[in-house]
Amino acid sequence: MVPADLITESRVLSRCEAASKKRLLETLAELLADGDSMLSSTAVFDRLLERERLGSTGLGQGIALPHARVRGIQTPIGAFVQLQGPVAFDAIDDKPVDLAFGLLVPDATDEQHLQLLATLAAAFDDAAIRDALRAARGDHELLTVFRDRVFAPA
Repeated sequence: MVPADLITESRVLSRCEAASKKRLLETLAELLADGDSMLSSTAVFDRLLERERLGSTGLGQGIALPHARVRGIQTPIGAFVQLQGPVAFDAIDDKPVDLAFGLLVPDATDEQHLQLLATLAAAFDDAAIRDALRAARGDHELLTVFRDRVFAPA
């Protein structure tokens, strides 16, 4: 089950310019920390970078799913970035990334959070969803793709 407020329009960014993997992670960290006084973008960036050092979260096919466990949050928080141009991300297929979903989960991760990662990975494996995310123009359209096609109950 995906939390209804996993991503909001304030945590979605279309046509973003990022020249590097580091800048993409910084942008995701800023979006993830937005609106939560318990989170700082610097701390979120550090957690995402720490996770990346364990192995790239580049899923392939132009998709990245940077994620981290964070102390102090009670529910998962997501953010999504559609890049204006792709960036190198050390993905499994060595292709650059142009779509990235950042995910923070509570430090005490349980089966629900692992299932959330699996749901996102499966959605991003669907070419029609990837195409819809790439074709979307604007934050609202991106959010609609997630609500209607990624998070909709099966």
